Amino acid sequence: VPLDHPDFGKLIPCACRMAQLAERRVAALRSVSDMDSLARMTFDTFLPEGHGLPPEKQANLRWAYDEAREFAAHPRGWLVLKGGFGCGKTHLAAAIANTCIERGQAVLFKTVPDLLDHLRATFAPSSQSGYDETFEQVRTAQVLILDDLGTESSTPWAQEKLFQIFNYRYNARLPTVITTNRELEEIALRLQSRLADPDLTQIVSITAPDFRRAGVGQDQSDLSSLKLHSDQTFESFDLRTGELDSEGQENLQRAVEIARRFAETPSNWLVLTGNYGCGKTHLAAAIANLRVSRGQPALFIVVPDLLDHLRATFNPQSTVTFYQQFEEVRRAPLLVLDDLGTESATPWAREKLYQIFDYRYNARLPTVITTASRIEDLDARLYARMQDSSRCTAFAILAPAYHGGTARRKAPRQRTTTRRRTTID
Repeated sequence: VPLDHPDFGKLIPCACRMAQLAERRVAALRSVSDMDSLARMTFDTFLPEGHGLPPEKQANLRWAYDEAREFAAHPRGWLVLKGGFGCGKTHLAAAIANTCIERGQAVLFKTVPDLLDHLRATFAPSSQSGYDETFEQVRTAQVLILDDLGTESSTPWAQEKLFQIFNYRYNARLPTVITTNRELEEIALRLQSRLADPDLTQIVSITAPDFRRAGVGQDQSDLSSLKLHSDQTFESFDLRTGELDSEGQENLQRAVEIARRFAETPSNWLVLTGNYGCGKTHLAAAIANLRVSRGQPALFIVVPDLLDHLRATFNPQSTVTFYQQFEEVRRAPLLVLDDLGTESATPWAREKLYQIFDYRYNARLPTVITTASRIEDLDARLYARMQDSSRCTAFAILAPAYHGGTARRKAPRQRTTTRRRTTID
């Protein structure tokens, strides 16, 4: 180049090595960012329409995808990706990180429990990096992505460290992405106040189910037994015409009407009580089957089986955690709990059931409960919630057990009068 050229005296790599140097730079950034294992998670490999989702969930997932792409193109403010396990929030967060890295922008991706473990590890004598250095690297990262907020051990020390990171980045308005499967109300108040600031934070709630259950509806969850009740629909329900007296017939017809109305627009709670075999499980399954037939998720669980599933998660060989299964039940868009009251009433079982019911009651999540017990004989805390007529409809089915087929009531036997024949000689 001539002496007056701006690049005179500068080292400039030849064109043949530019691509190689760019690859090295990206690899170095990915290594520093803890993104080596997430390099495959890009916007190109994400499916914004999901797998067999109904239109409203496709639209929701596409919106989340578009918001993530916009943030990746222009990182500013905070983006909170909120949703259930496997809904795609970590993939979108990693795709943001990979996009930043591709254009040479430094980014730090940390899972929150791992971050806290790394900070604790810096106090060990053998640690190669000090606490101050590691903490400052996270706090001041050009772009910081924190995955799985809410899954960490919530000790006072952990909460304090997270608040210091959040507070610094909040005041400095540093670009930050956070993923969580928790509702904001369940997060520590000091963190919640930072996350809920509409001037800084965009909150994206993803409603898609677990991507890892590709093409499988919520009713096909390992917890659900709805597939065993696939034949129990409103069309197959026998009104037992001719078998029941007028009061029983009217009562059963009313039960069907209430169940069908709930199935059309599920809201709040529906409690069906009655003797074993009266039809309450059939109606509960019919509600779930109708929702599933319309592409909506429904989780149908027999209560004793639910508690067995939750206990099984404590087995070291379990592939799912207690928290995952508990949250799947607690947050199900429509939950049907069959045979409440037949479970082993241990203090642990009562507490877990109460936690599920209490959350769904406060969140007003559609819930169907069947029980052969009188509701006043249930746990006093559950009974109190079922007594709230603004959130719960309770209906007692009076019919006796159904034994299959429509047994017609026999007409009363008419007496036959035989006229004696009189012979006159």
